[in-house]
Amino acid sequence: MTIQIGGAADDCGQLDPAAALFHSLSDQTRLSIVKRMAGGEIRVGELAGELGLAQSTVSAHVACLRDCGLVQGRAQGRSVYYSLSRPELMDMLAQAEVLLAATGNAVSLCPNYGTGSTGAVLTNVELTKENAR
Repeated sequence: MTIQIGGAADDCGQLDPAAALFHSLSDQTRLSIVKRMAGGEIRVGELAGELGLAQSTVSAHVACLRDCGLVQGRAQGRSVYYSLSRPELMDMLAQAEVLLAATGNAVSLCPNYGTGSTGAVLTNVELTKENAR
């Protein structure tokens, strides 16, 4: 996938896969799972123990990552060992760390998604009121 700068307005549809990729990594639990899998394959039960979460919760997050093509499972007997399917994912996360360092982690101050935010997106009316202050 190539994200192109500029172009016609109807090219916006090309960003849907990129938005889906970043959305799949926007959950802290899924990001923790990806970082753990960078160290090698692991079973869901082991991940649940390491993360301190219910196995069903971890299983749902792993399924999300699998459905996005980011992780893959390898059956061995009655167990399934999961690992990253694309090593480029770790390259992308390393570049995200570089970007976070370059911006001084300013994203954590974002009123919509930063630390301590509710995650609620402000409406245009709320933004106008906020900017007037």
